Amino acid sequence: MTIDDVLVRLAPLPEQLPPAPPELMPVPAGTGAWPPLGTAEPATRPAAVLVLLVPDEARRARVVLIERPAYEGHHSGEVSFPGGKAEPGDADPVATALREAGEEIGLDPVEAAVEVLGTLDPVWVAVSGFRITPILAVARRRPRLVPDPGEVVRIVEAPVRLFLPGAPIVVVERTVRGWPLRYGVYPVEGLEVWGATARILGQLGALLGRD
Repeated sequence: MTIDDVLVRLAPLPEQLPPAPPELMPVPAGTGAWPPLGTAEPATRPAAVLVLLVPDEARRARVVLIERPAYEGHHSGEVSFPGGKAEPGDADPVATALREAGEEIGLDPVEAAVEVLGTLDPVWVAVSGFRITPILAVARRRPRLVPDPGEVVRIVEAPVRLFLPGAPIVVVERTVRGWPLRYGVYPVEGLEVWGATARILGQLGALLGRD
């Protein structure tokens, strides 16, 4: 699928967005609720991520992901989109997502001719209390991306075909931070993409794969 195909399929976005595959939602693998009561933030914290589709050298569409470094925190070492919590100076979620992408991967939206297409369904992350707004955008020109070594181990440009309906989803059972969970992952370049990022990618794939 080329970046031009993506623009045809996604502009404009439908009013009712298709859901992500249900197996991507983490559920308890044992007894009891997940997460245990009291572990989530008492109030929702606004955040935004940039779901950026870019052309490769052959103009095939890829989506930009980042691998985060290991650190003391809920999302240590995970695969995610560029993005983060809203700051007081951000006018809206689009501003948050573009600011964070500039800081984390050096995105210049003017140079790459980035066009914001709209938002995907918000995702609430229970362990951190973030309510994430996914900002869907397309770069009409291939961007020059440079990872911030303090925040990004590497940048991954994943082919969108990995997230289309029917693409492989591996269901695993693991203990995550002491909680037994079952969840689906997308395998991408030796990485396991799961959680909120996988659900956003699943909705993106459902959008691109619809008739």
